[in-house]
Amino acid sequence: MMTPARPWPALEAAILRTLLYADVFDFPLTRPELHTYLIHDTAVTSADLDAALLSPRLVSLLCEAEGYITFQTTPQHIAQRIAREALTQTLMPQAKYYACWLASLPFVRGVVLTGALAARNPAHVHDDFDYMLIVAAGRVWLARAFSIVLVRVARQRGIALCPNYVLSEHDLEQQRQDVYIARELAQMQPLYGDASAFYAANTWATDYLPHLQMLTEHEALPMPRWKRVCEGLLSGRVGEALEQWEYRRKSKRFQAQIQPTNAARIDSKQVKGHFQDHGAPILQQYQARLERYGL
Repeated sequence: MMTPARPWPALEAAILRTLLYADVFDFPLTRPELHTYLIHDTAVTSADLDAALLSPRLVSLLCEAEGYITFQTTPQHIAQRIAREALTQTLMPQAKYYACWLASLPFVRGVVLTGALAARNPAHVHDDFDYMLIVAAGRVWLARAFSIVLVRVARQRGIALCPNYVLSEHDLEQQRQDVYIARELAQMQPLYGDASAFYAANTWATDYLPHLQMLTEHEALPMPRWKRVCEGLLSGRVGEALEQWEYRRKSKRFQAQIQPTNAARIDSKQVKGHFQDHGAPILQQYQARLERYGL
């Protein structure tokens, strides 16, 4: 009979869980990132974390170089992380430039960078720029329609904009609540508008990441005159009629793409165009890693 693996002390297990999750993305962590993203039941100090990292059992599994921690079996991920950090610095000004344009569109109240670039892990120079838009209640579909115009303009310049998550400022709580979404929240970068209400609606994420410090720094929303005029013209019955027409028109097309296994959500309060559910396979890979280490 095989002898069961010796149980991991709680903090060492938390460190290992966090690094295993990052390993799904081939993404070594700095010590501050390890502390921020720590998947644990309770908060710990940085000093406690540093002490736990000296555990002989963890030392035998991990390596640390250039300020990044990964597994001894994947030291090449450190060089990759450094290269992707440099690529992030190159792409971020472009992402902010187009975020400013998105922020200037009618009914947009906040622009948040999401996806690989927000996580500082872009794969190549032509990576998509993923955004979440927080928009005025009752104008979700009109705001999305305006954003699609900008998407098409950017495409002519060889830029792939993906404002694939549009949600009402009055319905901000995430329906799906797991470690994948918690980590996505931790990585999001508000660029324009105040995202504090969004984060206040999702404090459940600290159940998974007790040190979660959601970024709240942002720039003021640009308010060009045409935006004020357009919102004024579309704030009444005309705007409501157009909103309902666009909702019916697009939801009919989208419904055919929605499957029980994907994360897409299409209704009057949100447009979550995630027709390929990245979360499920990521959590499956994460679970397989946990089982490999007896967690």
